[in-house]
Amino acid sequence: MPITKLLESASGLRVLDYRCDAGPADTPFTEVFESFSLSYVARGSFGCTTLGRHFELVAGSFLIGRAGDEYQCSHEHHDGGDECLSFHWSVSALDTIEMDSRAWASGALPAPAPLALLGALGRIRAVSEGDFGLEEIALRLAHTYRRLGSERAAPRLARLALRDRRRAVEAALFIDAHASEPLRLEQIAALTGVSPFHFLRLFARVTGLTPHQYLVRARLRRAAELLADPGRRIGDIAFEVGFGDLSNFVRTFHRHAAMSPSRFRLLSRSERKICQDAWQVPN
Repeated sequence: MPITKLLESASGLRVLDYRCDAGPADTPFTEVFESFSLSYVARGSFGCTTLGRHFELVAGSFLIGRAGDEYQCSHEHHDGGDECLSFHWSVSALDTIEMDSRAWASGALPAPAPLALLGALGRIRAVSEGDFGLEEIALRLAHTYRRLGSERAAPRLARLALRDRRRAVEAALFIDAHASEPLRLEQIAALTGVSPFHFLRLFARVTGLTPHQYLVRARLRRAAELLADPGRRIGDIAFEVGFGDLSNFVRTFHRHAAMSPSRFRLLSRSERKICQDAWQVPN
């Protein structure tokens, strides 16, 4: 699996870009979290078993790692691989940012919008030429994770049939690929071969979100990527990602990101002074 080191600071923070091409034919193996980590799933899907719990991660989800815990990743539902932007802290690095390592629990978070938009911003900053951004994003990620806490943990799926988990994952991949379109619950449920009512319960149980919540967050993640292009008008972005009008997009983005699309655009740019001002202006 190709791994690119994007940042390694003297404080003990590392930022890595993972590109995994594993599929259903690959046998899972046991690994150990070497640090305290938050890994943003930017694309694709995979399963993870840790501490006797199983999670299915889809785009926008976060895999949480606690140093010393064992885990296994699997790819039985999807052969298209996955991409993750992963932030790693040592114990001393957590101390530096006033995070208690005892509150860090291995598991997953089901596409929480505030974290996912920060993850999308991290992806933007990772490919830019500027020298500012990833450490600040890591700090925001860590403290947002602390605020969200275990109350937003993804559901445990050990007792859910493999075929049902696959249906939900395939539906999430379909939503990601068609998020700009006017999708309907009945349409997506038909693709999985179950009734809309059963699909609604199944999808929420696997992903921790309703199909509509996942659709909105997929649109927001795509909008975050497009906002990095200063040549695109915010109104055009709103319609391109699937929102019916600009005011609805601005309200929804602000509700999930705690900032306006225009301020998020500032954060996606390289200039140090602009980024500092955008972080510091009260939301």
